[in-house]
Amino acid sequence: MRSEEVRAIFEEDGAILKGHFLLSSGLHSDVYFEKFRVLQHPEHLERLCRALAQRFRGEDVEIVVGPTTGGMLIAYEVAKALGTPFAFAEREEGKRVLRRGFWISPDQRVLVVDDVLTTGGSLREVTELVESQGGMVVGVGVLVDRSGGSVDLGHPLRSLLQVRARTFRPEECPLCRDEVPLVKPGSK
Repeated sequence: MRSEEVRAIFEEDGAILKGHFLLSSGLHSDVYFEKFRVLQHPEHLERLCRALAQRFRGEDVEIVVGPTTGGMLIAYEVAKALGTPFAFAEREEGKRVLRRGFWISPDQRVLVVDDVLTTGGSLREVTELVESQGGMVVGVGVLVDRSGGSVDLGHPLRSLLQVRARTFRPEECPLCRDEVPLVKPGSK
């Protein structure tokens, strides 16, 4: 699947929003990828995740793990496409944990996935969790990398769509200076 096709799905679903947004990272941005507008369509979710899974064929992935909430859906569909189990990492007392009977076996080959990457915070938390359990992270996959490829997670990163979305620290945000109303659409 080409990046133009991925962008077309996000546009068709009205998932690329323009304005002044507070991201879950604490940064501000003039564009927001509302992934749930895409994820609510099972046919789009399945198609995107099959394409993401294809980028990791040959890596001998044994389990796919994602953070709650959107990453959980991505992990399930990618695992289904790869024919492996999946798990999701929840936040508990400020850190990511595996609950509900999920576990990572020592030396298990793990693919970590999520929906949209900005700073990589959630993905770092999940990779650290996997490694603390003795798992081997074979790669990280996302639907959209809005960092333009600038985030280094210490593992191979593959995305379906890479964009360079502008982000600002709150104290340096030109949208705040122009008094554009701030919207908080994130999940944290």
